[in-house]
Amino acid sequence: MSAEPAYQASPLNHANDNQRHRATVAEMEVRANFLIGYAAIHAPVTVRQLYYAATVVGLPGIRKDDNGYDAVQRQVLNLRREGRMPYHHIADLTRFQRKPQTHNSITDALEETAMFYRRALWRDMRCHVEVWAEKDALAGSLIPITSKFDVPLMVCRGFTSETFAHEAVQQWRHIGKEVHVFHLGDFDRSGQDAASDLERKLNGFAAGSGLHVMFNRLAVNAEQVEEMGLPTREPKRVTAADKKWPYPFACELDAIPPDVLRRMLDEKLADYIPHWQMQALLAAEESERDILMEFARSAADTTSPG
Repeated sequence: MSAEPAYQASPLNHANDNQRHRATVAEMEVRANFLIGYAAIHAPVTVRQLYYAATVVGLPGIRKDDNGYDAVQRQVLNLRREGRMPYHHIADLTRFQRKPQTHNSITDALEETAMFYRRALWRDMRCHVEVWAEKDALAGSLIPITSKFDVPLMVCRGFTSETFAHEAVQQWRHIGKEVHVFHLGDFDRSGQDAASDLERKLNGFAAGSGLHVMFNRLAVNAEQVEEMGLPTREPKRVTAADKKWPYPFACELDAIPPDVLRRMLDEKLADYIPHWQMQALLAAEESERDILMEFARSAADTTSPG
């Protein structure tokens, strides 16, 4: 067994700085084929997830630093503009449109309601479950699972504001159940402090409301870094708080492959709703959706001229 842990950060080889050169056409094509294939298999993925996957396989010219990330970001943008990589393979929910939902007619509204109808899966469950993620960009990668289980996905964006935490607890008061929170964040000083701060705020507001909150840090932790062999980076040592970070490495949430991250979350949420129960709920949902669609067709016949 190696004396060094599998999760130890790999320092850059600065001796070769002067030997770095622009990637050749052949190297760019190797990178392109990998990025296109990985995104197609694991979509939706973030650009940073692609960057970490590229460092794991050792793509030519992709260094383990900000320059390496920028190179992947530029190439992914070009591949999409060239039509070689579909835009929807890349997740980015940091920007979204705010607009009231409108319809062309009553029939149109009823048909859309029927099409997107979802049954409240957690109505009869003993607890309320939410997923909180540190990063905006990763939300697009997690939504397929949170949507499947009808679970709220909250984006913290680093340290959560008092207002955001307070509003969440006010929502829980109306639900009136025990709350289970699954948190996803970076394994570094800032990420772990942000998670602790969020837990403190939620529990503080909940205590005054008589609520019980179970706060679970789903990822990332030191054991996962070692067990999965995740790519790491040097931890920041700038501030006094940074210097107290007890590990010789740091690891971003994006370092976990998207399929693995989604599977981890899927397994946790599946513990609350057994497969047979989920199938029964989905069957009832489909039946009710058909009823709504029939109602929409009846409304269309009633309102049509002649």
